[in-house]
Amino acid sequence: MSADTKKETMGFQAEIQQLLDLMIHSLYSNREIFLRELISNASDAADKLRFEALGDQKLFEDEPELKIQVEYNKDQKTISVYDNGIGMSREEVVSHLGTIAKSGTREFFKSLTGDQARDSRLIGQFGVGFYSAFIVADRVEVVTRRAGLPRGEGVRWISEGKNEYTVETLDRPKRGTRVTLHMRDEAAEFLDGYRLRSIIRKYSDHISIPIVMPAEGKDSKGEDVVNSATALWTRPKKDIKDEEYQEFYKHVGHDFEPPLTWTHNKVEGKTEYTSLLFIPARAPFDLWDRERRHGVKLYVRKVFIMDDAEQLIPAYLRFVRGIVDSDDLPLNISREILQHNKTIESIRSGCTRKVLDLLKSMADEDPEKYAGFWSQFGRVLKEGVVEDSERKEDLARLLRFASTHEETEKQQVSLTAYKERMKEGQKAIYYVTAENYKTARHSPHLEIFRKKGIEVLLLTDSIDEWLTTHLTEFDGQPLQSVAKGELDLDGVKSPENEETDKQARKKAGKEYKDLLKSIEGALKDKVKEVRTTDRLTESPACLVAGDHDMGRHLQQILKAAGQNITEVKPVLEINIEHPLLRRMLDEQKDEARIGDWANILFDSALLCEGGQLEDPSGFVRRMNAMFIEMSGAG
Repeated sequence: MSADTKKETMGFQAEIQQLLDLMIHSLYSNREIFLRELISNASDAADKLRFEALGDQKLFEDEPELKIQVEYNKDQKTISVYDNGIGMSREEVVSHLGTIAKSGTREFFKSLTGDQARDSRLIGQFGVGFYSAFIVADRVEVVTRRAGLPRGEGVRWISEGKNEYTVETLDRPKRGTRVTLHMRDEAAEFLDGYRLRSIIRKYSDHISIPIVMPAEGKDSKGEDVVNSATALWTRPKKDIKDEEYQEFYKHVGHDFEPPLTWTHNKVEGKTEYTSLLFIPARAPFDLWDRERRHGVKLYVRKVFIMDDAEQLIPAYLRFVRGIVDSDDLPLNISREILQHNKTIESIRSGCTRKVLDLLKSMADEDPEKYAGFWSQFGRVLKEGVVEDSERKEDLARLLRFASTHEETEKQQVSLTAYKERMKEGQKAIYYVTAENYKTARHSPHLEIFRKKGIEVLLLTDSIDEWLTTHLTEFDGQPLQSVAKGELDLDGVKSPENEETDKQARKKAGKEYKDLLKSIEGALKDKVKEVRTTDRLTESPACLVAGDHDMGRHLQQILKAAGQNITEVKPVLEINIEHPLLRRMLDEQKDEARIGDWANILFDSALLCEGGQLEDPSGFVRRMNAMFIEMSGAG
């Protein structure tokens, strides 16, 4: 842009226009939040000025006292929010108010459904509070100057919230930002001092700098401080109402909903700090966005230092929002220093412990509430078992799974509850992994477990394969996949006649010795062994991995991720009591037919695991040929 450019008209980024339309329609029933969002932005601007001024006190210019002013004019139908914080340059105005330059934008718009209530929550999570001004205003004017820039580099931004905006350079003596809303006729209710004061006290009382309004009354002069202007986390817990905690969460979490729960702690001793940590009620749309920074706000002696200080909380707790205020860290601390700092390590450990204790209390005292948490954040919490060996046992007690014990795919069974229900003589906690609940629930590997009444955990999250690699036992009991190795269920009391049936199968198995060799020969490129099974009661065959081999489900996940892996051949176990195997025994001299049927057995077992066939047309051809032959046609 040339130096003499003073005013120009620019078009909104397409996503901004879409967002404005959503904002006006989805949030209309909760219009008063516009003031909360503008004050929240003003507070952030003040925090940023204090932080930058640590290295350059001149940025305060001649106005060291920070505050936020709210004014209204009934005659002109305007409301103004002014802060003397960091302000914006012309480039920052265009960047912040004309585009959404943040990761996850595409995912955000994909998440929108048209359901106003749900979409309004997502809008809050996206953190675009400035645009809420257009819910009540048909024109918005922003006048600003960045601290440290000459007074001649002030900027005015004006828009009616439609397709474009204008931006021009102007002379502005004061730093900071004034946002002026030209109110719609239907929003005239907000042009009232009492109404504005009540909104500020309701939503923004926790803001740590003064929010002032002109004094009202016949002989009133000067201005009144409307909020308590004290950092919420510095106040005694007994003096803070739940509503105050909830509104503070909405400020730091950019959320329109109250949090699920929170923990407020002051730690004294070798390391001194205060933490106020919240667990949201719902997962943000960008929870899985690896480019998105997640973390809590860091303050040092009530001075804001940085957003999203991910070093203060482990990645598997990245859904946690809140603040940490340290008395020990230097004011000029950087992200690089945070990575190798013993005080930070102590704070991180303490915050992690507090969050896990909070979750444990919730799980013990309010299982229904914890079930809501797990449905939103369970997959993330599972990462902790892989990443945090020190707390693996504590995390394991928080895990929840679907199970054959329950007639629902909801993950609500704990390992503790499973262990309490274990059968006498049962030697392990059994689980099966699969791509989805139905595949797991109907896995042929479960047949013998159903017959014996042994519970099996149904693991269907992609991370479960890594989880079970790292969580090999719980409270002295090993975890064992039902699809790996040879089963040892002899210690579990058997149904009547099962032992007799087992001996009969063992004796009958000798008749199948040659057939097993024929099947193994036909499948020599696909399996490493063919053997009889004790797993199956209804299905003809299943695939089994070796005790230390990579399971087929994990192989599929790694392949889908583009990784080159050495494929491990499975073991094919066959049920010699199945009619198909008896038929094969009678026909075993026909090598071609046995070869086709062996491939059908393998492919059917693979499909039952949710696997993909290498030759689907070959499978269909063999199946058709078998149907024709067995029906006596042709």
